[in-house]
Amino acid sequence: MYTPADFFEINQNFQRINSLLQRLFIAFGRREYRDPSVEGPGAPFYLRALLGQATGMLTNPFQAINMQMQLVSTSTALAADLYQNMLTGGVSTQKQLDVHATDVQLRRHPFFIALQHQHRLISEWLDGTVDSAVHKDDRALEQVRFFAGQLKALLAPDNFLATNPEALNKMVQTNGKSIVDGLENLVEDMERADGDVLVALADPKGFEVGQDLATTPGHVVLETSLFQLIRYSATTEKTYSRPLLIAPPWINKFYILDLQRKNSMIAWLVDQGFSVYVISWRNPDTTMQDIGFDDYVLNGVVKAIDAVCELTDEETINVVGYCIGGTATACAAAWLAKQDRPSPIRSITFFTALVDFSDPGVAKVFMDESFMGGLIHEIGRKGMMDKRILARSFSYMRPSDLVYGPAINSYLLGEKRPKFDLLFWNGDSTNLPARMAREYLIRLFRDNELVNDKFDVAGTPVSLKDISVAHYVVAAEKDHIVPWEASFSGLERLRGQGRFVLAQSGHVAGVVNHPAKHKYGYWINEDRPKDMVEWRKGSTAYDGSWWEDWSAWLGRRSGRKVVVENSWPTGHNQLEPAPGRYVKA
Repeated sequence: MYTPADFFEINQNFQRINSLLQRLFIAFGRREYRDPSVEGPGAPFYLRALLGQATGMLTNPFQAINMQMQLVSTSTALAADLYQNMLTGGVSTQKQLDVHATDVQLRRHPFFIALQHQHRLISEWLDGTVDSAVHKDDRALEQVRFFAGQLKALLAPDNFLATNPEALNKMVQTNGKSIVDGLENLVEDMERADGDVLVALADPKGFEVGQDLATTPGHVVLETSLFQLIRYSATTEKTYSRPLLIAPPWINKFYILDLQRKNSMIAWLVDQGFSVYVISWRNPDTTMQDIGFDDYVLNGVVKAIDAVCELTDEETINVVGYCIGGTATACAAAWLAKQDRPSPIRSITFFTALVDFSDPGVAKVFMDESFMGGLIHEIGRKGMMDKRILARSFSYMRPSDLVYGPAINSYLLGEKRPKFDLLFWNGDSTNLPARMAREYLIRLFRDNELVNDKFDVAGTPVSLKDISVAHYVVAAEKDHIVPWEASFSGLERLRGQGRFVLAQSGHVAGVVNHPAKHKYGYWINEDRPKDMVEWRKGSTAYDGSWWEDWSAWLGRRSGRKVVVENSWPTGHNQLEPAPGRYVKA
């Protein structure tokens, strides 16, 4: 029974809906036009899929007919079971597939059980249809499987208000407030993304960079138009004389390695006595459209290496390259090996880095000719690769975890976004300069020039075989961006002493694994991984973080310990406190 207070609240919610809808239309009106090819699969994909399916049906018509008959038969039986139980009030004879911790009673209703089973039947039919088709190559089959998976994730009953029992129950209990709160979350997401629907994975106001995140003490000691160089303050009486430079990816921001004190790799390294420098890349705008991959190598990584050597009066330093920062670091090391001076790199550590793009993971599935052509057109039109395209592409690699699950919580249940540092960082993405993005897509991703010995840096041919320094390679077992096999197979081409480490978890959590957490382990095999299956079989599993193994390896290559007062040149400029202003843009 509703009370006058309930009716008042319902009326207030309707007024909020009216206001929010106006904001929604204004936000949607700001959405800019993009090439349709980057919004989803283009016509060539659907044509290939249809031709493959038609060929499969002609090749084995009885299998196709049998699949259709099975879908009709099982769907009819499911409908009959639902009809019987709705009439009699009985309990469904169908096995319940997914009982949530909340609203269990509502989920046991025959209607919702039937919905779950119908989604299962359609998913199985889609899988069977894809497998029965005939495709011109394995890549085409992988593409169809990928988009079939996207369709299955989209059609899950929980994604829709009318078929989500938790959302319906909460809507009734809150007099519609949960739906209004969800609409407000949607509007705020669209306003932040200028009309695009990019669901926030974490509270966008939950942290402030420099206040809650990236708080390890230090100073910016060099600033260029491309990056700021940060030196972190020592916390020990003595530090290693040979400094450590970290080149993070410029697709996201460097503070993934300096989130909070409890999980900061940078703070941990400083506490181990390492003298740590980090490149903080500038977030590009259209004025940087002519910045190329060469610039990130020479005016980025190489310039930072030379600056650290000059600042510390050391002839050599240790370098870390993370993700695309690792790709650039490999190119920088190969270029330096071709110069008329000794290389200033003593060792290189690679975090989930890709240099061999013959198997670039899930990305190869949707990076077909149509999508890549649309991207290049968009890049040329706008003068940069928009961070929203990148964010959406990476999210749909894991749609249930990064799209639909968060959308259900935010939009249908109206819940507040979690205050989660890693997910906050994930939403703080960056643009890419137009020229650099084109070169990366064409020369590295499509043509795989670096592995094929056809790549050059500013006219100087470079090869992975040019690199002969000691290297420590970390890949992640469940990395959906850089498959560990691809990372190892590419970096195995380097000469010199190499140590290959396979970390548990994924692209980020496998790297950011503080020893104090005792969360993920790792595998090491003293042999080089020429055969990935055999390497994995022969590896030894270790508990805890690989950071400690790396610290011991790195320490042996970091020189003597020096008193902190003597490790920094007197009077050198400290431009501004870390993390600097570039990371906040």
